[in-house]
Amino acid sequence: MSFTRINANIAALASYNELLKVNSYVARGLLRLSSGKRINKVGDDPAGFSLARGIESRRRSLSQALDNVGTAKNVLSIAEGSYLAIASILQVIKEKTVQAADDSYNLDQKNAIQGQITALVAEIDDIVEETEFQGTQLIDGSFAAAKFQTGAAAGDVFSVSLNNVDSAALNVDALVVTDAATASAAMADVDAAINTLNQAAQDVGEYTIRLDNKETTLSVGITNIESTRSRIEDADFAQEQMNLIRAQIVQQTAFASFAQANAAPQLVLSLFR
Repeated sequence: MSFTRINANIAALASYNELLKVNSYVARGLLRLSSGKRINKVGDDPAGFSLARGIESRRRSLSQALDNVGTAKNVLSIAEGSYLAIASILQVIKEKTVQAADDSYNLDQKNAIQGQITALVAEIDDIVEETEFQGTQLIDGSFAAAKFQTGAAAGDVFSVSLNNVDSAALNVDALVVTDAATASAAMADVDAAINTLNQAAQDVGEYTIRLDNKETTLSVGITNIESTRSRIEDADFAQEQMNLIRAQIVQQTAFASFAQANAAPQLVLSLFR
């Protein structure tokens, strides 16, 4: 290139082109440091961008599945609380049947005990009716084979069935304790009801244990997936800061070179002196 041909300052154009490049590097470095991401647009890394979006989609799906597990555990917790409340009532009813089986109590006293038992049985049915989650009855037998989505795939579902524990299902609705014979029969019925309720509570406990395991698995999976996405998409601040400082130094020298190249044709004026 010749500085004596001033209509086309090739040196200045070349310096300007390099200045544009280094300005782009500086702008990209500043963007990465301000956003915290290495990939801010598709052009930064098309393959990495696509991969990161797919990973992000799976992470969000697993996060929602984890929320669903929490919801399922809430449902089970409500049912368990009601089962325990009914278990306490059954224990009281059992005490009353034992009391009524003793002939030291007269008929009026046994009738009073019968009234107490009837009221307690009604309380069981009230608990069953009031046990619901977002308007859905839980322990009246209608909550059967309910599906909770606990994974990112269509088949990752968790099925829950909660036993009916109203007075009719427990057989505690026909208890009669007006004499020793009926009281003895009532004791056997209450024992059977307690066993039925214990099995229902045991089922809830087993469901909860399985959901705890799913919760742990999902949490680990989300952590691993997020770690993978971060390696692909997020910026390494130490490296980006180092690259930015280098680009800024080159930017300063590029500005100086451009200024010198732009001023070089003025040397032609010395030919006229």
